Amino acid sequence: MAQCVQSVQEFIQDSFVPMVAVLCSEDAERVTRKNNLSFPELLRPFCRLTSEGHLRDPNNQVVVVKGLRISVTGINTRPPQSPELHRLLSQAVSVCQPPEGSPANVITAGDYDLNISDRTVKASVPWYSDWKETLTQLSSSKYYTGIPFLPLLGVCERAFLSCMLVVSSREAVPTEQFLKLSQEQHRIQHSGEYTHPKWFIPNTLKYYVLLHDISEGDEQRADSVYEDMKQRYGTQGCYLLKINSRSGSTGADEQMPDPWSQYLHKTSIHNPELYEEYAVSNAVENNIGAEEDGLDPSIRDGVSETPPLQLDHPTDAGYPGNDASQSVNNVDETRPQKQASGTSHTSPTPRGTCLTLNDHDHIRQFIQEFTFRGFLPHIEKNIRQLNDQLVSRKGLSRSLFSATKKLFGGGKVPEKSIAELKNTAGLLYPSEAPELQIRKMADLCFLVQHYELAYNCYHTAKKDFLSDQAMLYAAGALEMAAVAAFLQSGAPRPYPAHYMDTAIQTYRDVCKNMLLAERCCLLSAEILKSQVKFSDAATLLIKMTSEDSDLRSALLLEQAAHCFINMRSPMVRKFAFHMILAGHRFSKAGQKRHALRCYSQALQVYKGKGWTLAEDHINFTIGRQSFTLRQPENAVAAFRHILINDSKQSAGQQAAFLREYLYVYKSMSQLSGDGSLPQLPLPCLHSSQTRVFFGHERRLAEGEKQAATHVSLEQEFDRDLSQLWRELEERVVSVANRGTVPITFQPSQCCLNSQTDNLRYPLAVVEEPIIVEVVFRNPLKVPLALSALSLLWKFTLKGFSDPQGGATGETVSNEKEVRLLITTALKDIIDTQVIPEFTISPEETKVARLKLLPHKTGELHVLGVVYNLGTGEVGNSEGSLAEDLVCVRGQQNLEIQGPRLNMTKEEKTSVGYGPDRRLDPIITPPMPLLEVFFINFPTGLLSGEIRKAWVEFVNVSAVPLTGLRVGSTHPEFFTFGSATSDLTPVTPTAAEHCSAYKTVAMPPSVATVSLVSPAVFGVTSSDQLVVTEIPLSRGVLGPGEALQIPLWLRGPDQEGVHEINFLFYYESTEKTAKLSHRVLRHTAFICTSRSLSVRATASRSNTLHGRERETEEQQEAEEKNGSMLVFVDVENINTSEASVREFHIVQVSSSSRQWRLHKCINPVGDEDSKLASRERGKLCFKATRCRTEEATSDAAEKYTFADLNLGNEQIVSSTTPCADFFFRRGLHSEARRGGMSAGGASQMQRKSLTPQSGTDDGGTSIVKKCSEVELDIIVLWKAYVVEDNKQLILEGQLHVALQTIGKESCSLSQKEETQEMVLLKFKPDVPPPVSKPSLEQLSHLIKTCLHYPESYDHPFPQKSLCTVPVTLTLSNCSLAQVDVIVDLRHKTTSPESLEVHGSFSWLGQTQYKLQLQGQEVYRLFLKACFFQAGVYNLGTPRVFAKLAQTSAMCETSQQSAMPALIIINSI
Repeated sequence: MAQCVQSVQEFIQDSFVPMVAVLCSEDAERVTRKNNLSFPELLRPFCRLTSEGHLRDPNNQVVVVKGLRISVTGINTRPPQSPELHRLLSQAVSVCQPPEGSPANVITAGDYDLNISDRTVKASVPWYSDWKETLTQLSSSKYYTGIPFLPLLGVCERAFLSCMLVVSSREAVPTEQFLKLSQEQHRIQHSGEYTHPKWFIPNTLKYYVLLHDISEGDEQRADSVYEDMKQRYGTQGCYLLKINSRSGSTGADEQMPDPWSQYLHKTSIHNPELYEEYAVSNAVENNIGAEEDGLDPSIRDGVSETPPLQLDHPTDAGYPGNDASQSVNNVDETRPQKQASGTSHTSPTPRGTCLTLNDHDHIRQFIQEFTFRGFLPHIEKNIRQLNDQLVSRKGLSRSLFSATKKLFGGGKVPEKSIAELKNTAGLLYPSEAPELQIRKMADLCFLVQHYELAYNCYHTAKKDFLSDQAMLYAAGALEMAAVAAFLQSGAPRPYPAHYMDTAIQTYRDVCKNMLLAERCCLLSAEILKSQVKFSDAATLLIKMTSEDSDLRSALLLEQAAHCFINMRSPMVRKFAFHMILAGHRFSKAGQKRHALRCYSQALQVYKGKGWTLAEDHINFTIGRQSFTLRQPENAVAAFRHILINDSKQSAGQQAAFLREYLYVYKSMSQLSGDGSLPQLPLPCLHSSQTRVFFGHERRLAEGEKQAATHVSLEQEFDRDLSQLWRELEERVVSVANRGTVPITFQPSQCCLNSQTDNLRYPLAVVEEPIIVEVVFRNPLKVPLALSALSLLWKFTLKGFSDPQGGATGETVSNEKEVRLLITTALKDIIDTQVIPEFTISPEETKVARLKLLPHKTGELHVLGVVYNLGTGEVGNSEGSLAEDLVCVRGQQNLEIQGPRLNMTKEEKTSVGYGPDRRLDPIITPPMPLLEVFFINFPTGLLSGEIRKAWVEFVNVSAVPLTGLRVGSTHPEFFTFGSATSDLTPVTPTAAEHCSAYKTVAMPPSVATVSLVSPAVFGVTSSDQLVVTEIPLSRGVLGPGEALQIPLWLRGPDQEGVHEINFLFYYESTEKTAKLSHRVLRHTAFICTSRSLSVRATASRSNTLHGRERETEEQQEAEEKNGSMLVFVDVENINTSEASVREFHIVQVSSSSRQWRLHKCINPVGDEDSKLASRERGKLCFKATRCRTEEATSDAAEKYTFADLNLGNEQIVSSTTPCADFFFRRGLHSEARRGGMSAGGASQMQRKSLTPQSGTDDGGTSIVKKCSEVELDIIVLWKAYVVEDNKQLILEGQLHVALQTIGKESCSLSQKEETQEMVLLKFKPDVPPPVSKPSLEQLSHLIKTCLHYPESYDHPFPQKSLCTVPVTLTLSNCSLAQVDVIVDLRHKTTSPESLEVHGSFSWLGQTQYKLQLQGQEVYRLFLKACFFQAGVYNLGTPRVFAKLAQTSAMCETSQQSAMPALIIINSI
């Protein structure tokens, strides 16, 4: 806000200064012109008195005058014309602009932080101050032609009170020259020929000044002439002023202070002749006097209908480069003009070159002598005379103070309202009228700072004027009375603001004189602001705005806005709104720079606060004003803000904004020449969503060939899946590098986005394309047309053949080529794709994929995108002129912010971001490129179904590849066969109707047994199961070569859709430092349907030997090995009844290190088992332990496969693919859990524990081992399916792992129950207790069997006791020593048991204590004694056992055999 550096009191005092006229002779003017100054200009810096003056009022009271300033002005008799007044005011505002680069002052108002220049708020606004001063000077009678003797700020205070007559001492007769000047002044004042200037009273004080040039004149003659003058005019009426103590040439080298510079930029106001010459050359830009608002009416009517922006005047003289002088609105270039005199505008003219500091003191002393000895006594004299006249004419007392008391002692006369007064503004008093005399006295008192007496006089004159209804005079008296009351020291009365309001209303409504109303409003506003009444001041300023003067309204609105921002509670939005209004009025007044400044300050309030429409209007206006003022950068920035934000404008309005922006942008680009392409705001470029793809696009499927999916831009990024691929690749790399992962391992990333790890430089391969996908968004409601869209890049040539990294070459960029649309310049380095047309619909988000093909190795940096931007509207067919107007070329940078650093403490406490190098790939030397095709690859399988497919590997590069490996997350799903597998048939066509199994013709019989090592099928460690090496001819696949190998697939056990991931790994034969290997990904989806459900249970055999054994040795071997029964329950659970007719169980095989199936107990004949829908079949098999010769040390790691075919064909289960899938069973969960390193083949590496491992845990294991089986059942089946009226035969296999005797196992794995949420524990857990075998496990240590005759005949009449021999066979099922207790005593628990075995008893010992070695069989011979015939149960012996080495453990009762019934017959 305009808060003056000086106080309001000083401002008012300087506005009311006594006027002193000057008449100079030609010689005197010549003396002052040596200093490039006129005589009034020479005195102007020294017109303020530094000491106090004194005079006495009519009541003989001393009045102290402080800081009095007088105004010395040359006499000009030609009144100015009305247009000149407007030009003077406009010039005063336009030549004063805010300084560029001034320090910003941050004003915090509520939620707003406003950056406003220091000079705008904290100091006086210079253009407002200059306008006020100009308006004040125009108020004098010299310029105002309305009413005689009525100045703007009073009646007489701006008329001349005195006149200086200046004559040079070099005149021949100076006294005669004084006489001529005195007569000239008298003629001007009293002849009536001149209406200008005005004089205060007839007896004007004439002060005679003899001007002496020390450098040229005779000082003695000057002194003698001065003595004569003192005799003639008196010592108080004349003065000898000596100046020019040095010549201009001698003082050229010496720097002297220039006190005139701050005054003489306003010379044109005091000298209209000089102003005319100045104004013509400086008023061109603002078009002053031509059209008041200075704008094309089309601009104001509406933006949407305007054509593209045009300069108001292309040949405007205010712009650089034209013939006219520099623009007054150019601050930097007009600074010297403000300092210069009115006659020279190109360079500052030195002033006062002939004056020394002593001369400055002489001038200062001259002004003081004139004021104290001549001027103030003259005013004191006139005050007394006027007081005497008033007293004598009105018959009042001599003292005006007592008269005032009498006048105001009674009741006050009520003032009439303005509406009641008739329009008598034209009433004129004669100069001798008493009403004017008291007003003159009041003006004189006011000028000499006697404000109390002045207030009383103004108040008296006001009453007289109101009684006569002389409204113009009354308004002036009211105004000056209010000012005098405010200036009184000690504040005896409050400031009468209603006086000012009445005066302003009278000037404006009654007198129709806006110039006087303006001046009154300015004074009142300054006074109110000084009293911190900003709201009242703003209201007053806003009331004074009108349509008759845009400049005045603009300045007042700006001041009102500053009042709002300076309130105790700042009203920020009101400040911004009124700044907008002020900017609009400045624009209409032709003050474009001030308009731009107002809009820019208001934008700070509206910006980012949701006022989108207002913000768009402000930015649009700023853009237009900046462009008109030849500030294209600011214009482009303003239009840019309109376009990049989410605008709520209509489509037509947005189209107009876009056309304006393109036109301004095109003009700026033409001015800038061949510089770099500027940044375009449209369309919005989402840099963080940029994706980069390395490599060729994959070929599509050809017929039955299905190409590997790999990675494409159409795939969505999945973080979990990406981590899975990373772990899989790391595992394959570990296998390829003999179990270790290299330190320099970098996972392959073919597609980079915002979620991938972009901290490292990505690796690309020469001669392979790089596709950059950029995301554009059109925020507008109109379409955008992009053309010639391409990437901007920078490339540094670098060779990588040298192990140390190679030499770095030159750096090239395609910036110049894309700017000039030269597409073939750098094709030998990088081939850049150009998209000719790219249209984005309204509010659409669209991606563009731009391709680069590098031909050299090195470091590539993608910088941004370059394109032509158009409006997307169809142009006319008359030519390309319209297209050129709305199409510009520019660029947008791809600047991607990396991830937030949050690892160290410093990074966590600060905000830092890491690099994102997805756009900075390193181009490496050539590498092999593999493509994989799958032939006859199914999309749906039955659970356990075996299908044979083919895989084709093609090397499409010019570099041979080696080390081909395949890794998968589902290794149990597929197999490439063993090294010894028969690969016939060799082609997919020949294998179409053949079985995937190896079969031989053999009728059902005892199981066929074969030994197989897992190593034959590639099972040596867990990773070997996940990673498979593909054998290549000579270990290399050459350029262009292809390899086709069979692939067996097995449907997963669980139904549903399964995602199978394959990772193909390969290397180059030439090792490079940058890229060690490459990978190819493939994801297959298999839909699995249910087939069969197999459940199996193992039970111990009740008999340890049979009577059919031929020899004792064979019997002991059989007892040593043992046997058990395996029950297999097969159910058809297939639900697709329409396609699958029936399942055939063709064979049941087993695989184990210890057990094998021996024979089928319930054979169904020569035919295999058939199962229709929902049918179930039961099979029972006898299993025996492997023979001793089958379990030698050489075959410790071998598996025994036993095949029991139910038909006439035997499937060799120990060959591919049956054995492959057996060894790969159960790996899916291990691989998914990442636990493969712990031995995914743990089920294949189960070993029998030895007695030497006997600890507590070892004992537990020994006990568990008694009930463990470790027998795997393989059920092979065929299914007959009808598809397209054709019958197909499907085949498959299901696996059941028997682990514990008596525990049922199923081919379908049960779903794991979800673990319940466990509460967190903040104290260490109690160590788990030592594991102990359960009672059930301990009850299986000893297997018992009773041998006795089924019936026995005994003659009870002859012999009452019957004795029968019974053999109790005890078999140690464990590998450790076991203590056994056999108790023959009966233990009855119910009456029924007494009836069954209460009538017989055992003879001999009732208890035996034995110790059995591992797997020892012991026979205990007993005798049973019967007393009568009947059926008896001999199964009463109780057997207790414990491990011999565990003394703390008690004996556990062993499971008893089935009831042993014997029939005793009496004969």
